[in-house]
Amino acid sequence: MHPRKRQRKNASAMRLVGALVARFRETAALTQRELADRICVHAETVASIEQGRRPLKPDLAELLDGVLETKGALGTAVANMPEIDLIPAWAEQYMDLEREAIALSFFANQVLPGLLQTERYARAVFRSRVPAFSEDEINAFVAARLQRQDILHRKVPPTISCIVSEAVVLARLGGVEIYLEMLRHLRTCANLLGVTLQIMPLDRQFHAALDGPFVLLETPDHQHLAYTETQRGSQLVTDPNEVSILAQKYAMLRTQALNPEETKGLLDRLLGEQ
Repeated sequence: MHPRKRQRKNASAMRLVGALVARFRETAALTQRELADRICVHAETVASIEQGRRPLKPDLAELLDGVLETKGALGTAVANMPEIDLIPAWAEQYMDLEREAIALSFFANQVLPGLLQTERYARAVFRSRVPAFSEDEINAFVAARLQRQDILHRKVPPTISCIVSEAVVLARLGGVEIYLEMLRHLRTCANLLGVTLQIMPLDRQFHAALDGPFVLLETPDHQHLAYTETQRGSQLVTDPNEVSILAQKYAMLRTQALNPEETKGLLDRLLGEQ
């Protein structure tokens, strides 16, 4: 498979387009919530676009041009945004596969899988990087991560299984407010169509995946692949024997982790303790 070239919009250009949206909205005498209602999105989506934290997609730009009567200005701005290549080559192919996959299985023991992260949690993750990213890089990476989450809300979403270490759920990355928002978001994700969430308790005496996080995926033509992450890079695993070993690990993890209902109960208790 030859992955398509993946590029991310320049963060400065994203802020410029966001400022245009805000100006046109204010000229139309609309609040962010009123505009969001007219284009059938969340108010937070409008806020994120206006602040340059989320890219404005061409179809939404066209819709906004119609609602705000801006004669194609936003669509033209989006079509002519400069681009920067921020996604490493070893991640490009995985992101293409993730978008097209019919099934995804995640084991995470350090941070939440990207598909389950809130915007502020993702920002805290990228701010933790050593050496540090620039603000423009952080904004672009966060926008890319949020865009990946579109697959969760497709009319026919992929089947997604996530096993997350309890250590990840207890870690207060970014502070208390971001932690509580993360817990609430996880509880919501646990009820999404096609999503199964399980937490791996810290008190287990046997653990099938001490070697670290990984992802299993199934392509539309039923090819089974895996993806592993390390400190200095990641790799796509295509060898059937290696994929089989990781699949065996995942099968064992599912028996060791809390079941989905127990997981929801734990999240409810954690939220109730705050």
